Amino acid sequence: MPTRVLLIEDEKEIRETVKHQLINAKYEVIEAGDGEEAIRKINEGSNPVDVDVAICDIRMPKINGIEATSYFHEQFPHLPIIIMTGYPKTETAIDLLKKGIKDYLVKPVEKEVLLAAVQKAVKERTWPT
Repeated sequence: MPTRVLLIEDEKEIRETVKHQLINAKYEVIEAGDGEEAIRKINEGSNPVDVDVAICDIRMPKINGIEATSYFHEQFPHLPIIIMTGYPKTETAIDLLKKGIKDYLVKPVEKEVLLAAVQKAVKERTWPT
């Protein structure tokens, strides 16, 4: 079964670029334009959609990345999350890393850096017991 990545990014051009990089690296991508859509997609149907890692922007409409990551940490504590932002703040990065995100990437992210972060997050994922 291919590794599934939940990609949460409101800027369509960036989302498309990252999606194609992931697909070319043989990942299956579920995309969402904001945190609200991501939460809806992961909870579709009677069982939550099983994803192996989430990549989440911070600044988004409706439900932003901070709110989305809080939701995912609460509802899916074993899901590794990578933050990808164009507006880096040291305090935010430190706070999110303390809360358990796996990586904090600054846009534009080089393909190799992105893929290494995803691979590392998937490798370190813990599974529910």
